[in-house]
Amino acid sequence: MSEQPSRVRPTHLVAALLVCLAAPAFFVAEQPVLGFALLLAGLAVAWGVEQDPARAARRTPSLLRDLSLIAIGLAIVRSIPLAAELDNRSMLAFTLALGGAVAVPYLVSRYLYRDRATAFPWFGSGRWGRLHWGWLLSVLVLGWLILPWYFISSGVYQNWPAVDDANLIARLFVGVGAVGIWDELFFICTVFTVLLRHFPPWLANLLQAIVFVSFLWELGYRSWGPLLTIPFALMQGTIYLRTHSLAYVVTVHLLFDAVVFAVLVHAHNPHLFDVFVTVP
Repeated sequence: MSEQPSRVRPTHLVAALLVCLAAPAFFVAEQPVLGFALLLAGLAVAWGVEQDPARAARRTPSLLRDLSLIAIGLAIVRSIPLAAELDNRSMLAFTLALGGAVAVPYLVSRYLYRDRATAFPWFGSGRWGRLHWGWLLSVLVLGWLILPWYFISSGVYQNWPAVDDANLIARLFVGVGAVGIWDELFFICTVFTVLLRHFPPWLANLLQAIVFVSFLWELGYRSWGPLLTIPFALMQGTIYLRTHSLAYVVTVHLLFDAVVFAVLVHAHNPHLFDVFVTVP
């Protein structure tokens, strides 16, 4: 991963913030016109930044091109409703839209812009040590304690379809895991990686968390869900900064989602996965 900028240029921040705020407009307020207006405004500010003659002398990455990759991804995701459904048509739509939101920015960056702004470093910077394995265990324990209380006491488990037969349970398992992997490919390896080319890590992490948490809200993590999803998004960004490992952040996310899956099945079928001690 290249060296991140240490300075925050106000116009760069305004442009990136406008683009990232399109996510809550799209996925929380559900106002697509406002969302696209914010995307266009952010790209317009970035275009103004590009007109600065000093930028060429600094040889910095193009803010306009990089923010356009985020905008393309968000626009593709917004092309479908994000309510969790398990029928063939909905699962196909999810696959095409979410897959396109990762693939299209990658292809545009690599073959049109020719700068490889997005990255998918699978193994990262070394072997996993005790701290890595300890955090994986902690994720399981924390999920086991917190998620049953959150999903069932708030009623948000009803944002996912009832799964009352083996076929639907299998579809839920595949869907939860696939979306979890996609989260890391898009929010971390695309949005976060692009933002790191222009902002210090702490600020890039905050900006990607706006996008990450907004998507999870529409997906179903509502009520007091942001109290969980905000620290989760920030932690995933921090872990990626330390490990540079897509494999590790995906493993963390899949362990978390394994508990989510079990809780959702239990909430609809109390006799299944009856292993949670914090069920209200």
